[in-house]
Amino acid sequence: MRIAIRHFLAAASAIAAALLPVESFAQAADTIKIGVILPMTGPFQSTGWQANAAIKLFLQQRGTTAGGKKVEVILKDDGGAPDNAKRLAQELIVRDRAHVLLGFGLTPIAMAVAPLATEAKVPMVVTVASTSVIVDRSPYIVRTIQTIPQIANIVGVWAAKNGIKNAVSIVSDYAPGHDAEQWFAKSFEANGGKILERLRVPVASPDFAPFLQRARDNSPQAIFAFMPAGVGAIFARQFAERGLDKSGIRIVSMSDVMDDDILNGMGDAVLGVITGGPYSIAHQSPENKAFVEAFRKANNNRRPNIVSLSAFDGMDLIFRALQATKGATDGATLVEAMKGMKWESPRGPVLIDPKTRDIVQNIYMRKVERQSGELYNVEFETYPAVKDPAH
Repeated sequence: MRIAIRHFLAAASAIAAALLPVESFAQAADTIKIGVILPMTGPFQSTGWQANAAIKLFLQQRGTTAGGKKVEVILKDDGGAPDNAKRLAQELIVRDRAHVLLGFGLTPIAMAVAPLATEAKVPMVVTVASTSVIVDRSPYIVRTIQTIPQIANIVGVWAAKNGIKNAVSIVSDYAPGHDAEQWFAKSFEANGGKILERLRVPVASPDFAPFLQRARDNSPQAIFAFMPAGVGAIFARQFAERGLDKSGIRIVSMSDVMDDDILNGMGDAVLGVITGGPYSIAHQSPENKAFVEAFRKANNNRRPNIVSLSAFDGMDLIFRALQATKGATDGATLVEAMKGMKWESPRGPVLIDPKTRDIVQNIYMRKVERQSGELYNVEFETYPAVKDPAH
C-alpha cells in the first residue's frame, strides 16, 4: 500500500510540474525558446513557407541574442489542422519549455491554442490568423498581422465614396470571410452603397465559377471579394474565364485576394483591380526596399507578402520586448512590454494597441499595375493609424 501511495504521489507531482506556468522556470533560462507553429505541409503550406522564410531572414540579420540571452526557434508543422496545432503547442510548452509561441496560420488554429497559452501564461504572437475575436480568447495573445474588419471597413468606405453604388460580395465561408462580408457591407451601406447579394464559397473546394455567374446575373458595379491568401489566383482565373474582366464589373477586394506572392502569375486580367490592405512590396520606404531586396536575395527571387512581413515583425516585437525586460521571460512581463510597443516596419509605422493587444497600422488602397514587366499593388491612398473597428 505504501509503495502504491508513493507511486501515486510521484505521478501527481510530475503532472503538476508539467502544468506549471512557464514563468516558474523562465527567469532561470539561459536560452529563450520561441515555439513556431505553422502549416509547412498541406493546402496552406505557402503560408508556412512565407513565415518561416521571414523568421530565418530575421535571425540572419539580427542575430540570435536578445535581452542578453541566446534565442532558439523551434519550428513545428501543424499541416493546417487545429488538433495538430493544439497537440504541438502542448509539446512546446510542457516538453520543450517554450517561452513564447508564434505563428498560427488559420483562425481555428489560433482559437484551439489560445486556452493553452492562458493556462501556461505563455505569450502567443499571432502572425497570420486575422479574425477580430482572436485577441479576446487569451490575455496572452498579441497580433502583428491585421484584422479583417480593419481592412474591410476601409474598403467599404472607399468604394462608396468613389462612385460604386452597388456590389455583390463573394467570400470564403469561414470566420474571416464572415468578418469581411459583414464589415464591408456595414461601411459600404452606411456611406450610401447597396449590397445586392452576399455569396459564400466553401473553403474546402474553392470553385468560384458558379458564384461568379450568380454575381454577374445581379449586374453589379463591383464584386467585393475575400478568400485566404493563395486562393486568389483561382478566383482571378475564373473571373477572366467567365469574361467578367471585360464586362465592366470591377473587383474591389481585400488585399489577400491579390497576394504579392502570387500576383505576378495572375496575368493582365487583374490589371486595375482595387484592393485595401496594410502592405504591398511596392510600398515606398527605405525599410521596405531593404526588406524586399533581402528577402528575394535569400529566397531565389521569390517575393515576400504580408504573411512573411508579419512573421518578421512578430520576431521583431519579441526581440524588442526581451530587450525591454532585460531577458525576463515570464508571460505577464513580456506581454506588458509588448503593449504600446511601436516601430517603423517595412509596411509603415505600427503600434501594438495597449488595450486590445492588436496591431494599429496604415491601411492603403492599392491598384494592380504593371511596372518593369511585373505586376504590383501600387498604393494610391493612405488611411493612417487604423485600429480594429470591432473593438
